[in-house]
Amino acid sequence: MAEPSRDPPSALSADFMSFSPGDTASRWLACADLQQEVYRHLAEYVPRVLCQGGGVAEQREEQREELALQLLLLAPLEWLLLGGEPAAGLALLQQGGGAAALCGHVFKVGEPTYSCRECAADPTCVLCMQCFLASAHCHHRYRVSPTRTRTIRTRLTGPLCPQMTTSGGGGFCDCGDAEAWKTGPSCQNHTPANRNRETEEDPVSLLPPAVEERSYSIFSIILQYAVDLLTWEQEDQLPAGLEPPQRSDSYYCMLFNDEAHTYEQVIYTLQKAVSCSQKEAVSFATTVDRDGRKSVRFGDHQFCEQAKAVIVRSTSRQSKPLRVQVMHSALVAHQCFALKALSWLGQIIQYSDGLRRVLCQVGLRPGPEGENSSLVDRLMLNDSKMWKGARNVYHQLLMNSLLMDRKFKKLFAIRFAKNYRRLQTDFMEDDHDRLVSVTALSVQLFTVPTVNYERLQSDFIRDDHDRQFSVTDLSVQIFTVPSLARMLMVEENLMMTIIRTFVDQLRHRDAQGRFQFDRYTAQQAFKFGRVQSLIGDLKYVLISPPPQWSQQLRTKFLDGFEAFLDLLRCMQGMDPVVRQVGQHIEMEPEWEAAFTLQMKLTHIITMMQEWCSTDEHILIEAYKKCLSALSQCQSDLPDGEQPISLSLAGHAVDTFRYQVSQEKVSIHLPVCRLLAGLHVLLSRTEVASRLPEQLPLGELSPHLLIELPLRCLVLCAQVHAGMWRRNGFSLINQIYYYHNVKCRVEMFDKDLAMLQVGASMMDPNHFLMIVLSRFELFHTFSAADLRRRYRETNKDLAQQNTLIEEMLHLVIMVVGERYVPGVGQVEPLDEVRREILHQLCIRPMAHSELVKSLPENGNKETGLERVIDSIASFRKPGVTGRGLYELRPEWSRHFDLYFHHYSRADQSKAEEAQRKLRRQNGEDTALPPPRPPPLCPPFASLVNLLQSDVLLALEGAVLQWAGEPSGGGWTESMLQRVLHLVAMALLEEQQQLESSGGDEDVSFTFSSKITRPGEAPSTSGSVLALLENLQSAPHLEVHKDMITWILKMVGNIKTTRERTYGSSVSVSHGRRPEETVRDKDKAERKRKAEMARLRREKVMAQMSEMQKHFINENKELFQQSMEELEAAAATAEHSPPSSEPTCAAQICVGPRRVGGAERRQLVTCILCQEEQEVRGHGRAMVLAAFIQRSTVLSKNRSRCVPDPERLDPLFVHPDLSVGVHTASCGHIMHATCWQRYFEAVQQKEQRRQQRLRGHTSYDVENGEFLCPLCECLSNTVIPLLPHACSPDRSVEHLCLETWLKRTNQQAAALDSTHRKQSYGAAQQAEPAVPDGFGVGFVPQNPFSSGVGEMINTFSMSAYKVGLKVNPNEQDPRVPVLSWSTCAYTMQSIERLLMDEKKPLFGSLPCRQNDCLSSLTRFSSACWTAAPIRTVQNHFIRLLSVLVLVPDSQLEDPPCILDVDMFHLLVYSVLSSSSLHSLDQSGRSSVDSAHLHLLHLVTVAHLVQVLLTFTAGEPSMDQDGEESEEERLTCQLYGRLRDHLGRCLPDVSSGWRLWRCVRAGVLPFLRTAALFFHYMNSASPPADLLGTGPGQWEALCSYLSLPSNLLLLYQNHRTLLEPLIHRWCCHPGVGQVLRGGGVLVRFPRESNRLIDLPEDYSILINQASSFTCPRSGGDKSRAPTLCLVCGCMLCSQSYCCQTEVEGEDVGACTAHTFTCGAGIGLFLRVRESQVLFVAGKTKGCFYPPPYLDDYGETDPGLKRGNPLHLCSERYQKIERLWRQHGIAEVIGHAQEANQTLVAIDWQHL
Repeated sequence: MAEPSRDPPSALSADFMSFSPGDTASRWLACADLQQEVYRHLAEYVPRVLCQGGGVAEQREEQREELALQLLLLAPLEWLLLGGEPAAGLALLQQGGGAAALCGHVFKVGEPTYSCRECAADPTCVLCMQCFLASAHCHHRYRVSPTRTRTIRTRLTGPLCPQMTTSGGGGFCDCGDAEAWKTGPSCQNHTPANRNRETEEDPVSLLPPAVEERSYSIFSIILQYAVDLLTWEQEDQLPAGLEPPQRSDSYYCMLFNDEAHTYEQVIYTLQKAVSCSQKEAVSFATTVDRDGRKSVRFGDHQFCEQAKAVIVRSTSRQSKPLRVQVMHSALVAHQCFALKALSWLGQIIQYSDGLRRVLCQVGLRPGPEGENSSLVDRLMLNDSKMWKGARNVYHQLLMNSLLMDRKFKKLFAIRFAKNYRRLQTDFMEDDHDRLVSVTALSVQLFTVPTVNYERLQSDFIRDDHDRQFSVTDLSVQIFTVPSLARMLMVEENLMMTIIRTFVDQLRHRDAQGRFQFDRYTAQQAFKFGRVQSLIGDLKYVLISPPPQWSQQLRTKFLDGFEAFLDLLRCMQGMDPVVRQVGQHIEMEPEWEAAFTLQMKLTHIITMMQEWCSTDEHILIEAYKKCLSALSQCQSDLPDGEQPISLSLAGHAVDTFRYQVSQEKVSIHLPVCRLLAGLHVLLSRTEVASRLPEQLPLGELSPHLLIELPLRCLVLCAQVHAGMWRRNGFSLINQIYYYHNVKCRVEMFDKDLAMLQVGASMMDPNHFLMIVLSRFELFHTFSAADLRRRYRETNKDLAQQNTLIEEMLHLVIMVVGERYVPGVGQVEPLDEVRREILHQLCIRPMAHSELVKSLPENGNKETGLERVIDSIASFRKPGVTGRGLYELRPEWSRHFDLYFHHYSRADQSKAEEAQRKLRRQNGEDTALPPPRPPPLCPPFASLVNLLQSDVLLALEGAVLQWAGEPSGGGWTESMLQRVLHLVAMALLEEQQQLESSGGDEDVSFTFSSKITRPGEAPSTSGSVLALLENLQSAPHLEVHKDMITWILKMVGNIKTTRERTYGSSVSVSHGRRPEETVRDKDKAERKRKAEMARLRREKVMAQMSEMQKHFINENKELFQQSMEELEAAAATAEHSPPSSEPTCAAQICVGPRRVGGAERRQLVTCILCQEEQEVRGHGRAMVLAAFIQRSTVLSKNRSRCVPDPERLDPLFVHPDLSVGVHTASCGHIMHATCWQRYFEAVQQKEQRRQQRLRGHTSYDVENGEFLCPLCECLSNTVIPLLPHACSPDRSVEHLCLETWLKRTNQQAAALDSTHRKQSYGAAQQAEPAVPDGFGVGFVPQNPFSSGVGEMINTFSMSAYKVGLKVNPNEQDPRVPVLSWSTCAYTMQSIERLLMDEKKPLFGSLPCRQNDCLSSLTRFSSACWTAAPIRTVQNHFIRLLSVLVLVPDSQLEDPPCILDVDMFHLLVYSVLSSSSLHSLDQSGRSSVDSAHLHLLHLVTVAHLVQVLLTFTAGEPSMDQDGEESEEERLTCQLYGRLRDHLGRCLPDVSSGWRLWRCVRAGVLPFLRTAALFFHYMNSASPPADLLGTGPGQWEALCSYLSLPSNLLLLYQNHRTLLEPLIHRWCCHPGVGQVLRGGGVLVRFPRESNRLIDLPEDYSILINQASSFTCPRSGGDKSRAPTLCLVCGCMLCSQSYCCQTEVEGEDVGACTAHTFTCGAGIGLFLRVRESQVLFVAGKTKGCFYPPPYLDDYGETDPGLKRGNPLHLCSERYQKIERLWRQHGIAEVIGHAQEANQTLVAIDWQHL
């Protein structure tokens, strides 16, 4: 293997010492050929500086390389450019240039971008955070999001105010660009001082002449050098002049990125090819993905070729192989420097607009080869051949130079458009993202409405990178500038170029020339995905309609429009379907591609119509061209079809036979729908009425216009009727999207509009007969005998009825849908208002739901905000849920039951909601249609459909069928639609009567027509007569209100006509009859309500009589019950009130404690429902529980945890770094029932693992299960034990000194006995054994074997979880972990109660209360399941911290500052029973021991608080005399200072000391009260059941302590003084006080989650600045914030994976083990999502605490509304964490959503 050719550090260091950049620059300046001299210098130094070899350079080596690069290579260029010292020269240039008018800030990955929704010219216009805050737009409506892609022209959102998006890198701030903003183009920082000077003066003229001359030379040389190297294709040679002086045999095996291979494939291949570890392979793969290439081997040529052969062979089996090149080290070095040089150019031109202009001129200067020979052209056309890193660098330079100069942006746009087609074609074959393609710059150019586009796109299509890495992605920088886009359209015919490029790439066609997607391969599908980017470019071009049209623009637009029609003709009729009969379809046909294309083109079609609407000439010509295109598509439509003649109700029409159920039919009709849109525009702009001679109206054939849309709607009806079931889900999905909001604007809505166009131009009877024919219902209504109508059809009755319903619904929509400007006399906002109204008629909805239900325009706006407040009121959300909009009551009358955008489910829900509302308001349940707006003149004849003879015949037929209750030939929905049609006609007639003048006759005479007998085939009366008959039909009770409303309307209209014949009828007069009718209705309802009340009263009287009769028959039973109740009441009255005892009477510890009475505990097993009493020797009962490690109370998360096997948990540090917490759901089971249940769960999971290898919401191997009742996560059970016994009052209470002396004697005797048993012989004289103390006595176990087994089960669980070790019953630490979880759980609950200002007692939920009670009683008894000697040893060691135990064998106990006193109290109290059980004298009580231990530990804690006291800031001392507490506190503090000297500060104020002591001791006292309350079952005093005054005194009394705690020290001063001296003299105390350890001050401050900023964009900005700690400054793709400690992490990335317990895990998972003991709370900043993690395999997502103004979260930041912190929701998350409920939430979430189980949480 060859050695690297790089010089050793010593050689380069010598160069550093001798090299002078200034001298080198002078030498270059004096030479004749500057380029040759510079190239010679680069050839000598570049390989020496940048040939790094194959290893990863250390940080120091990278710094040395950067220094060498700057000194030896870049500094001479700067000296040469500036003619002197660079720093001074650059400062002068910057001063001479003045303030920049354009911001030009290039967005980093994830950086927030702001878009004003009111002022932005289009959706791509954005501002950086600094410009936004300094602009007027911050007071408008806006959106903000993190930058994800470069499709931010500098423009990202659209018209209607600031919108939040985030950047994925690329794109720049639009501040200062007047074309990007309607108003306020500049912020305060970029407002130009003199606009005229800015636009007129050439910035190059401001440069010093010498600098100008040298800049042309240097920029030409460096840019030529960089372009030559980046486009160089030879692997072993260098361009002329760059060959190194000495050529070595050193090569790199260079691996290139693509988008076809996965991380895992690359990692495996590299391990195999270059024999590296997995970690190294991951590093290689990460770098390749980030930079585009990476050297994976360094050596001689043969050595690198071997690696290349292995990589190619390993990756070529299933797809094309990875791209690998063996490149000479000098070539790689020069390519690396070329990128550095381009970055240097980008930095230099920032100092002066003149230098930027010079670089632009150099870059676009034509070369000697002619066309496309400029340096920029060469870069663009070779874009697809470059690696990702090179593309990013030169794209950045293009944006910093050409796109920031207004003049050269236009010239670059022309070059871009000329090469567009080739660039896009190259991109289609590239496998890189578009973000690294130059084609992505189109948004920067094409939205400037004015570029070799065709060629660029061809290259892009062939490229293998995503578009974000392609030069084609620069289109967003060009096409979104209106002036540029329109200039390019005129000069380069851009619109036609884009469309033709698009059509050329979709070559798969059928025989008729239509697109065919059903046989697409995976590669073709990949290419199709890339082709869609062209649609985006077309959208950029059309995004801003021109305010003024030139003749050239008209010509070019119409050329482009014609090309667009060619595209639509290829879509017309594509993917036709034929009804499958008999056998189900075998293979689902491809349909997604066609609908994807339709959805992509939806906005384009709408924009085309918007452009047409701005110029009458364009609209007329476009209409002609579209009609001609449709004629060509339909030229063969009737051919081969059999002509038929239809006659019904005295009318006849000629048509041809066509049955949708038997022939081919397509849902794709874009040409027909575009014509419908243009026809509506003709009506809307009144062109049709003003210029009829210029329109080809005579060429229109209404029959052919309606044919294709009608077929499509009939297809939908037949699918709903179930006639196409055998065609599979593909057709169902197509019908769904046809009506879906994403497609319906240009599909369903336009089909309906075309039917309205046709119906308005036809005889209404002819139209309806054709509709009947296409629905295949003509014979149903034309048969002579209606009873035999089903015999002539092949459809069953249900299908037939459904088709009739759908047909009637279609007629309702054709006549009634008038809220389209051009069809009805409405405004665009009226249409939006109606959509919102009908959505809110279903139910109250959130803002996001309403937005999703509305179609977006090209600027991503729906118009919702402009109308929502007028029709709805907003209801703010609570801690959960979302803010909701509710419809204002006055708008309910506008509800239309047959709103055309309702699905069947929506219609049913809306109908039910509106009927319920009307009933609540005391109104009838009729839902008549609302008053419709008037039609526009071209569509005025549509109303004649309602009074046509054919429709009257249909209505009469349905009404006649409805009169036969048992006929089965009709449905209620059918009748409901007929009634709706009749009501629509009556409203229309009434409206015409009201609006007609006095001299006019109303031609709409529906009311008179329905009074005549119908002309249905069979004998029937008039429609009115049929309705009158149906009004009294009992089987039509549901429709009675509607029929009544219709009949009343007929009467009103008749009265109006008779009374005001020949004169206009005012609205008020027209409504009076209705008011009279309403009065009658109210009277009728009142009468019915009164009758119902009387019936209820009668029934209640009967029930009362029956009850009296029953009581009389069972007098004895009731008498006995009453006596028992009275006796119970009397007992309660005379007994002392136990619920509210006095403070003096209530004591929970010591011989005088109250409680512990023998109370029976009856509980019920949730599994077998058997009731059981809790007894020590009875059947074991258990409580489901969950144990977990916790850092919620931790004051030192960085503490290094020792090896679990050597950890001593007996002494807990006050920082509580890690604790063990126990929680329970409170559900009780028999131990045997639980064991059987758990065994069944284990067996089930064993079977599951064979079927499904996935993580479940619980881990059975770790003992986890779900509670059988509530499915709460559990991993153990707590045994239920009986209450503590009452204290033995007969035993004398020993004083502290006597008890301490006796306890020391007992401890010494025990220790001597233990040593004798261990070592076989006494080592020294045996101590005296106190009387009655049986050292060898074995106490009797008070529990049955079943209870003992459960005690052991929970002990093992606490031990296993707490220490993270395997179970070991012989480990002496087992009981300690049981005591530990009891103490820690108490502390965490006490902190929670204190912070929430809740009472200490009485405020806990039942589940927590039961958990603490069971846990404490278990802890007091768990010593019985452990070896008694082990527990005794623990007690002796614990006592040694407080007093001097005569035991030479004990190690030195910890100092008093290193022990948590509450843990010490709990451990001492619970282990003291092991010593007391050996005392058979009967002269001592365990209660006395508990009290003395409490006193000792309290004194120790007082000392602990005083030792950690800090003087703090001086404050006002309390006036008045010094109290006894203050005096004693000062006295004790003085003694401590005597022992410790200067370690403690001097404090003169006793008041401050006592206040500090009282505050510091209070949490300990509260927790101790909880502990003794649950252990001894002592009722709390009344003062502790509230939060009022007197808490301190009640607490001290309850604990049998004096309220002045210093009396404990004062009363036993002689005994305690030596102990205090011993505590203070421990060497650890002085060390900690001098800063040598962790000092915890009291009271410990409660931990909180970190403070979050109120504005979410601040978080986004912070995340955008965060770099991956392991990727050399690369931006993190998924920055994630730990809510516990505030650490920002690089989540979901290979680069930051670490090994935890032998498994590679992501940064978040690894962090949970150091920060949260396995529990983590994170905020995924770019997703606006809270992440909960528990261990490696469990997690869930949780709603974030950030809400928008509508009370909603925004997962993924998709909506972009500004987000603000909701403190209540954040407090809820914090409460979950502090209550240790995260694991439970995760368990419930995973049970509810199984997709969460499949996520690899360990990789996050």
